[in-house]
Amino acid sequence: MLTPGTGPDGSATERPGAPGAGGSGTPDTATSDATASEAATTTGTATPVPTDSGPSPSGSEPSAPATPAPVTAADLLARVSGCTSVSKGRYRKDRGRAATVPVCGTREAVYWKADMDIDCDGRPGRHCNAATDPNFSSSTAFAQSDGRALSSEKLPYVVVPAPSSVWDYREHGVRGGSVAAVVYRDRVSYAVVGDTGPADIIGEASYAAAKSLGIDPDPRSGGTPSGVTYIVFKDSRVAPLEDREAAETQGERLAREFVDSAD
Repeated sequence: MLTPGTGPDGSATERPGAPGAGGSGTPDTATSDATASEAATTTGTATPVPTDSGPSPSGSEPSAPATPAPVTAADLLARVSGCTSVSKGRYRKDRGRAATVPVCGTREAVYWKADMDIDCDGRPGRHCNAATDPNFSSSTAFAQSDGRALSSEKLPYVVVPAPSSVWDYREHGVRGGSVAAVVYRDRVSYAVVGDTGPADIIGEASYAAAKSLGIDPDPRSGGTPSGVTYIVFKDSRVAPLEDREAAETQGERLAREFVDSAD
C-alpha cells in the first residue's frame, strides 16, 4: 500500500509499503486493488441477497391466495344429478305436451331440467319487437331500477312459471332479480329471474341468455328442445336488477358455494 508524503521541494512523494508481486519495491496496482476489493467483501456488514428458495425479506407482503377455478358445467350438473321434488306436480315444456318436469330443491337452490323457449318480451329492440316475435309483449313481470321493462336483447334472464297450486316460486326464496345459473352442454351463463310465464309451462329464457349459451336466440325458430338446466339460488338478489356484471359476479360466487356445499 502507498501513502502520500512531502518531499524537500514540497512535492508529493510516495513511501514504499509492501513489495509488489514481482518482489521489487514498486507496488503492484492490480494486486493492491484486488486486495482492497477482497477486504470489502469479507469485512463489515453485508446486505443479504434474497433468493427464490429462501424466506421473504422482512416486511414484505405475503403472497395473495390463488383464485379458485371457475365453476364448470360438469361441476353444476354433478351437483344436481338427483332430484328432491319441491313442486306438487309437474310442468309441460310446451303447450300440448305431457307434464314431465318437476321443480327440484336443496337448501340453497331450486332447479329444473327442460327445454329453452325464447322470451323476447320487454323493451323493443332490433331483434325483439312485434315484427320479429308474434307473441311479443312490451312488458316483463319485473322491471329494472328506472321502472322500465327489461331488455331481453341485453339482459340474460330466466322465466319462472306464474304461481299456482303446482308451485309458487315466492315460497322458495325466489323473486325478481334472484340469481340463476343456466347450463347447456359445456357452458354456464349467469342470469336473473326476470319474467313469469304460463302457470303450467316451464323452460324459457331471454334472447341474451340463449345467445350467451350458444343457443339460437331467434324468437320464431330458435331455442332448443331439451338439455337445459336452470338453477336459481334462494334468497339471492341483484340490485339493480339490470346489472349484468353483478349477476355474473354473484352467480360465480353462489355457484362455487353450491358446488362445495355438503347437502
